[in-house]
Amino acid sequence: MAEDNSYESMLCVKPEVHVYRIPPRATNRGYRAADWKLDEPAWSGRMKITAKGKLAYIKLEDKNTGELFAQAPVEQYPGSVVEAVTDSSRYFVIKIEDGNGRHAFIGLGFADRGDSFDFNVALQDHFKWVKQEGELAKMEATESAAPKLDLSFKEGQTIKISIGNIKKKEAGGAKARPVGGGLLPPPPGAKAAVLVPPPGEQPTVSAVQTNTAALLDFGSPVPAAAPSSDVWGDFTSAGSNSSTDAVKSGWVQFS
Repeated sequence: MAEDNSYESMLCVKPEVHVYRIPPRATNRGYRAADWKLDEPAWSGRMKITAKGKLAYIKLEDKNTGELFAQAPVEQYPGSVVEAVTDSSRYFVIKIEDGNGRHAFIGLGFADRGDSFDFNVALQDHFKWVKQEGELAKMEATESAAPKLDLSFKEGQTIKISIGNIKKKEAGGAKARPVGGGLLPPPPGAKAAVLVPPPGEQPTVSAVQTNTAALLDFGSPVPAAAPSSDVWGDFTSAGSNSSTDAVKSGWVQFS
C-alpha cells in the first residue's frame, strides 16, 4: 500500500461524474457501456485523482459535503484496476476497495470526452514518472555497487615528466639594432667621389665637401642672395655691350 508519511499531491479534479452498476462480464472481449443503464446512474458526484508516493487514488466524493463515497487505489496503469470499455471513450470500469479487503467493480462515466481524456492523461503521466524514478534508482544502485577508480598517489609514489629537447638561444647571437634616426656612415674602405673640373677652370668647392655639407645641413635654412643696389644694372651692362658691338660692326646706333 501507500507510504503513510509521503506527501499527497492532486493530479486531477472533475466536478461531475456518474457511477453505474454493471453486469458481470459475459465474455473475455471486455466491457461494453451499451449494456449499462446509462440514463439511470447509481450515483453522481465529484472525482479526484491524488498521488501519494508511487500509488494513485481515484476518489469519489459528494459535491456539497466532500464525503468519500468510494476510492480505488491504482498501482499501475494500464492495469486491472482501471479498464476502458470497448464501445466508448467516456466510460471506464474501476475496482473500488473499502479498506477491509473487500472490493467491487463499478462503471465510471464522464459527460464530456475532454474530461475522460484528462482522466486518462493524469494516470499516464503519474506512472511515467514512477517508471523514471525507478530507473534512476537502479542506476544509482549500480553505480554505488561498482568499484570506484582510485587515481590518487600512493605513499612514496612519484612520477617522472619528460620534456622534449629545447634549444637554448646563444648569448650575444642577436646584434642590437642601432637606436635613433640619421644617416649611416659610409662602409670602411670606400673612397669618396671627387668631381674633376674641365681644363681652364678652377674648382671652387670640393664636391665631397659640398655633398657632405648639403647632407649634414639639411635642417638649416639656405641664405638668400643679397639684392643688388642698382636695379638697372643688368640692363645697363647689356646695353653697353650691345652698343660696343654695334660700333665694331659698322652700324650706327640711334639713342
